[in-house]
Amino acid sequence: MKMQIPFQKFAVRVVPLALAGLLLSTQPAAAILQKGEAAPPIKLVTTSGQPITLNNYKGYVLVMDFFATWCIPCKESIPHLNALRQKYGKQGLQILGVSVDEGSDREVRSFIGERRISYPVAIAGEEMQADYGLRSIPTMYIINKKGIVAGKFQGFSDETAKAMEDTIKRLLAE
Repeated sequence: MKMQIPFQKFAVRVVPLALAGLLLSTQPAAAILQKGEAAPPIKLVTTSGQPITLNNYKGYVLVMDFFATWCIPCKESIPHLNALRQKYGKQGLQILGVSVDEGSDREVRSFIGERRISYPVAIAGEEMQADYGLRSIPTMYIINKKGIVAGKFQGFSDETAKAMEDTIKRLLAE
């Protein structure tokens, strides 16, 4: 025999829990950065001590790669990013690695050497991660020459690599 719960009792118990879940979510839906929006400002220092802002990349196509040293798909994307930089760097492509690792940057610097990363890398604080609506890694943003988000790629696969390269080629031709 099925026991039925009157709707009013159900609503009194479940609705407050659902509302609490919404209120406790870490980022509002509006914080998710979308294609066509201006890239949020950045103010970083690379692991080699170079200060970086988005103004450094005006007039260039920028791939911003949010990664972590412990992330397997992040590690798999690095050879592709190095190859893109080598292939399109003279045409105006720039790549910036943005680590979300916590703690000292010694581990990140070691990772850069081990993985032979050929582009600048900086470490993002929580505020920058929130500004970019970061929910998973790797997440790669492609920002056009005017500072507008032209593409966002989450995860890494052969399909992602091809789609990224197609987007980069189109933006470099503009």
